Amino acid sequence: MIAHDPWVWIGAILTFCIFSFLYKDNPLFKLAEHLFIGTAVGYSIAITWHQAVIPKIITPMRELITVIRTASAGSIFTIPEFYYIFPIGLGILMFARFSRRHAWLSRWPIAFVIGFGSGVSVPLSLQNYVFKQMEGTVAIDLTISNIILIIGVFTTLFYFFFSVSHRGPVRKVARIGIYFIMVAFGAGFGYTVMARVSLLIGRIQFLLHDWLGLIP
Repeated sequence: MIAHDPWVWIGAILTFCIFSFLYKDNPLFKLAEHLFIGTAVGYSIAITWHQAVIPKIITPMRELITVIRTASAGSIFTIPEFYYIFPIGLGILMFARFSRRHAWLSRWPIAFVIGFGSGVSVPLSLQNYVFKQMEGTVAIDLTISNIILIIGVFTTLFYFFFSVSHRGPVRKVARIGIYFIMVAFGAGFGYTVMARVSLLIGRIQFLLHDWLGLIP
């Protein structure tokens, strides 16, 4: 039974607009694409406003103003209320990008974000992608999978060792590393294809179940 919900019909129409790209690029596809991007941006702005701006900026600033009005001169700027000023100031400086004269001010918050992000992500990346891999590689476990893992790690690293010419035995070891790299890339590509196919299955189920009612 065909659905009577107008939102289901809108979803079905937009789905066909997206699928129309399989034929060629056309205005229907661009309409659905722009609508999706606009909706996603609007949703993210609303989430940011209600979950970040209001609880992290507006509410603390109101509390700070209340403290300033009611507290004595020696206890106006207490740490729990005052430390919000620094991130708020950096966020305001971001908008200096819209001014040609004051655009240089936006470099300070950008530098802070990049520096702070690098300082946080580098140790985590080393912990998750280097130390954990080294721990799994050097583990004393003579199973077939661990032996293959050790061979793959060392031959792959050896392929990127360019201090010696890749000739003779060195070339054979490096070629084994190439095979492991190809397997890794193939597995990653296969995972990407599976993810896209799962999205396609979800859309087909929506059309056949929610819209047309052909499957239970």
